[in-house]
Amino acid sequence: MKYREYKFLVRSDLHRYAGNSRFSSFLYYATLEPGFKYSFWMRTCSYLKSNPVLKILFPLAWLILRHHEFKYGISISYRTRIGSGLYIGHFGGIVVNHNAIIGKNCNLSHQVTLGAANRGERKGYPVIGDNVYIGPGAKLVGHVVIGNNAAIGANCVVTHDVPENGVVVGVPARVISMEGSGGYINRTDYNHLDSQSNG
Repeated sequence: MKYREYKFLVRSDLHRYAGNSRFSSFLYYATLEPGFKYSFWMRTCSYLKSNPVLKILFPLAWLILRHHEFKYGISISYRTRIGSGLYIGHFGGIVVNHNAIIGKNCNLSHQVTLGAANRGERKGYPVIGDNVYIGPGAKLVGHVVIGNNAAIGANCVVTHDVPENGVVVGVPARVISMEGSGGYINRTDYNHLDSQSNG
């Protein structure tokens, strides 16, 4: 991972919380907001691990990440492929398999699990599209593909693909509308940060 990409990912995550990427906002959220604090150290571990010069700092960053994992109950590996603008609304009980793939502007709520299936037609790991809202207590198991702009309701158990703009509820999850995640996914107007990171 290049520094420019790392900087953009951190700033895009911050923008989802604060609506800006000012340094004062960074200090506030990196100190007081568990979700952003975790994602910052997760991104930092990923960057340091891939940097041949700064790799020596990786063990320290990893220890800090592990500390936050136990403190806040968030288990997301630095190896997980996660797009820009990650938002962890409430901490606690969040478990994401490191082989899962998460698109940009994903909202993760507390008690969410993105887990593996080791057998059957859905053997594999979840693939989450862009602008997806995942409600509290939702469980996504196996190789399920969640389309862009989908919304996963609270306590859903998702074992089949969800179409773009689909809203699903229940156990097992079923589509109840095609109104999507609009209104749940906010503060995504950060693309200008990528060009700023160039400077």
